[in-house]
Amino acid sequence: MNKEVKVLSVIYMVVLLAFTVYVMLDAFVIKRTYSTVDKSAETVSSDDVTLDTEDADVDDDSFSDGENSIEITEYRINDTTVYVADIYLASPEGLKTAFADDIYGRNVTKKTSKIAEDNNAILAINGDFYSARSGYVIRNGVLYSDRIASKDQEDLVIYADGSMEVIMEGNITAQELLDNGAVQVFCFGPALVTNHRVVADEDEEVDQHMESNPRTAIGWISDTHYVFVVSDGRTDESEGLTLRQLADFMKGLGCSVAYNLDGGGSSTMYYNGEVINNPTTNGDKISERKVSDIVYIN
Repeated sequence: MNKEVKVLSVIYMVVLLAFTVYVMLDAFVIKRTYSTVDKSAETVSSDDVTLDTEDADVDDDSFSDGENSIEITEYRINDTTVYVADIYLASPEGLKTAFADDIYGRNVTKKTSKIAEDNNAILAINGDFYSARSGYVIRNGVLYSDRIASKDQEDLVIYADGSMEVIMEGNITAQELLDNGAVQVFCFGPALVTNHRVVADEDEEVDQHMESNPRTAIGWISDTHYVFVVSDGRTDESEGLTLRQLADFMKGLGCSVAYNLDGGGSSTMYYNGEVINNPTTNGDKISERKVSDIVYIN
């Protein structure tokens, strides 16, 4: 009898281990395609609004074609190098998003720089890594996910007029957002600034948020005036930022709304064919992490 119990115990442990391995592989390794991007369905497509790169003034830290402009500035705060792309667009449709390989799915990833190159981007940052999270996903006017992550989940909404708003998923459905003119919805968070007021509270943040890390954020100043912000971190040269430090910085830039995107090893800023920050997971090696999506200008 004892022998049978031992055999059953071994079988149970093997099955449990196999199931655990499968769950981990399914969550982080196995690629699943839910849908491919239908360009004809997008309200904001890569061909609708593009910058005039042929006649533009372009150098290592600025771009101008007479109607649109980008200026890259490096800041040094809290022993950390922070990269800011100050963006003026002629049309809100100039702000776009893209999935890795034009696929909405799970574990379909590519480096930010490669997704940027695939979409002829002049400027790009990593997005919210939607495939590693749950929540509303709307990109370029197409609804991909209406699943509520949490009624208290803070999402960033970018509307067709270029304005930004932070919403709670429990207060409105994804379809209602789409009907209200949402063209992009990100489900990472949290909100950093709303109505010119810092809302990232150190006392309410979990430990990971309070730690100094590489960070990525997007902010709306007014009309079609935006900022993309990426900080280095986890290296000898740059400690990284807490969410409160990032929020204070975004407010200092003049943001009416600012939102935290995926950070850590994902934090990447690409400009004019080059990665201009120092993305790293642990500081031992400077290299990009593959991500599921980007925000870009082309």
